[in-house]
Parts: sequence; C-alpha cells; structure tokens
Amino acid sequence: MGKNWNYLVDKNMDILQRIEKLFKILSDKKFKISVAESCTGGFISHMFTNISGSSKIFERAIVCYSNQAKIDLLNVDPSIIEKYGAVSEQVVNLLAYNIRIQSNVDIGIGISGIAGPTGGTPEKPVGLVFIGFSTEKESIIQKFIFKTDRINFKRKVLEKIISFLEEYLVNYF
Repeated sequence: MGKNWNYLVDKNMDILQRIEKLFKILSDKKFKISVAESCTGGFISHMFTNISGSSKIFERAIVCYSNQAKIDLLNVDPSIIEKYGAVSEQVVNLLAYNIRIQSNVDIGIGISGIAGPTGGTPEKPVGLVFIGFSTEKESIIQKFIFKTDRINFKRKVLEKIISFLEEYLVNYF
C-alpha cells in the first residue's frame, strides 16, 4: 500500500504545481469555484485542498455519487436522470450549473462517468466521463473516454479540469 501511495504522490507533483499556479491566478482575480463530483468521489476536492490557501477560491464540493444524492443535494430532476441516465451531458450540465448557483461562485464544475471496471454498456462504455463547466456566460460540457484503472481515470479527469481552467483563464483575461 505504501508503495502505491508514494507512486501517486510523486506522479501528482506536476499537477499540484499546475493547480497551485492556477489557484494563484484565480485568487488574484477573486474568482471562486465549486465542484459537484460523482464518479471521482471527492478526488478533485482532495487534490484542490492539497494546495495551501485553496480556501480563497475553492468554495465547496458535493460528492453526489448516487442518483438520489444528485436529486437531493443538487436538485437534478429525477425525470432527467431517468430519460438520459446519470452519466449524460444533460445531468452534468445541471450538476455544474446547480453547484455554481447554490454556492454563488464564478465557475461550477460537474462530473459524472463510469470509472469501471464494470458498469458499462455499448452506448456508455467503461471509461466514459462528462465534465461540465458553468459560468455566468456559458456552459461547456466535454466528453471523454479513458480506458484505464479507477485511480488513473480520476487523475485524467483532474488533468482535463485543470487544462480547461488554464485555457479558460487565458481566453478570459
């Protein structure tokens, strides 16, 4: 177990530096973010809070792993989940938007996917993930398929979130 933990810490050093730099810029601009995590189960929040001073920009996170949590905590209409599935563009859009509105932040991030190794279907294979970003100006939903183990799946989602935020800041300012 210790060996795996050391491997993850070493592997995440570069991403932590990117998060720290990103958070400095967000803090300078007085931007705040919140996250609604499903398939990542708190990993994004964990990585964000590894940065000293993250409370200046990271308002909150909700781990909404179950469908009921999405309904109860983030006001996702059950009929949307029933019609499109929890792993869908529509649900992730609502997760990102509702976490932004509930927490009164500049950027809301929503995540839902199938980390595997089970749970996939031909229409929604293992490794599928939707990542949503909601700002006052727009909502953007990105779709990816990561064919890897659960830990690396979460890491790849984090990398995509960081890349999006970096690009957003470049284009925004």
